[in-house]
Amino acid sequence: MIAAIATAPGRGGIGVVRVSGPNLTGFAQTITGRSPKPRIAVLANFLDEHQQPIDQGLLLYFPAPHSYTGEDVIELQGHGGPVVMQMLLARCLELGARLAEPGEFTRRAFLNERLDLAQAEGVADLIDASTTAAARSALRSLSGRFSEQIHAWRDRLVDLRMLVEATLDFPEEEIDFLQAARAIPRLQTLQSDLQSILQRAKQGSLLRRGLQVVLAGQPNVGKSSLLNQLSGEDRAIVTEVAGTTRDVLREAIQIEGIPLHIIDTAGLRDTQDRVEKIGIERTWMEIQKADVVVRMVDAALGVVDADHAIDARLPVGVPVIWVFNKIDLSDEKPRREQLEGGIGLWLSAQSGAGVDLLRKALLEIAGWESHDEDVFLARERHLEALRDADEHVALALKSIDQLDLMAEELRLAQEAVNTITGEFGADDLLGVIFSRFCIGK
Repeated sequence: MIAAIATAPGRGGIGVVRVSGPNLTGFAQTITGRSPKPRIAVLANFLDEHQQPIDQGLLLYFPAPHSYTGEDVIELQGHGGPVVMQMLLARCLELGARLAEPGEFTRRAFLNERLDLAQAEGVADLIDASTTAAARSALRSLSGRFSEQIHAWRDRLVDLRMLVEATLDFPEEEIDFLQAARAIPRLQTLQSDLQSILQRAKQGSLLRRGLQVVLAGQPNVGKSSLLNQLSGEDRAIVTEVAGTTRDVLREAIQIEGIPLHIIDTAGLRDTQDRVEKIGIERTWMEIQKADVVVRMVDAALGVVDADHAIDARLPVGVPVIWVFNKIDLSDEKPRREQLEGGIGLWLSAQSGAGVDLLRKALLEIAGWESHDEDVFLARERHLEALRDADEHVALALKSIDQLDLMAEELRLAQEAVNTITGEFGADDLLGVIFSRFCIGK
């Protein structure tokens, strides 16, 4: 039997202590003096060991297996004061419960087959969602949409594996099972459908973690002004003095529901100022971790030798958006061009002219197409499993003349997708996943 405070710490109108375990009717009778009625809220006093009231509130009883955890679950809903909640939790521990570990309620739901692993992770992702789009996608995962697509794809793969295994078991048969069943076109369709699932999972992963966008360039090119423009408020100090920004400044924003972490950095230049040098070192550290680098240049000056020195140090493979800022000081209009080193945008961070071009470019690099109702929140391990399965399917297509190798690659593809929903998840994997949940969930 486990127990935990299931509501957030601090004062509130209502606080909930949740208990899960076998045969909790006697527990409920002891702590309230009343017999619980399944799925009916009952007003009750919560009693201490001397039968004195600790609090008064609602008793809810969910008998197994029709509960969140698949076990008997009791919720004691009282007043949300920290002291009251701690007293009520202490009473539950006196009656034989132990303090629940982080995520243990949801882990029990998984082990009792109330949720699969992808749905269980959806619970934590829904709680942690930072945008409306992320919350909706997490809810789709929690409701089983992601799992349904994985199961449907896996079932089709199993059918194909049966055909391949049959051909291996009966090589003397005159009928070519694989050709008659159009096995190769079916495998090609499976590969295409898997890549579609992977693409939607990538978008869901982006919703979950956000995009790291680093503003980088020489001093006084308008990085702080652009941060303020994107965030919609004066978060960074802006002056005409070069080197005003000396430390990293972060701001979380949303563009069409996509969370972006905009990072304003110190201007990159040679300097003898010790404090500014530290800021520049931190700038390069952030650039190394960036998903996108927004390389800012004064449009009037263009790309100069100092910019070439900066570009030589940019990490290979990181997308770059060139922003030619301060067009408000000339007659130039906002525009976009495709440059050899990436996208080129002409805009004014001061007036906001052309900043929408930057927002659209960031969404393009993120791979965000639309508010697709099929997008589900995905984690990095989901992406790794899907990529692994895709690689094995590709190898299976290359092994059509060696059926034993083809059968093995199809088996490995199935094992990869099975780890998403937890059919073959290792205990240590489960421990890592559920340890990141909040206590009481």
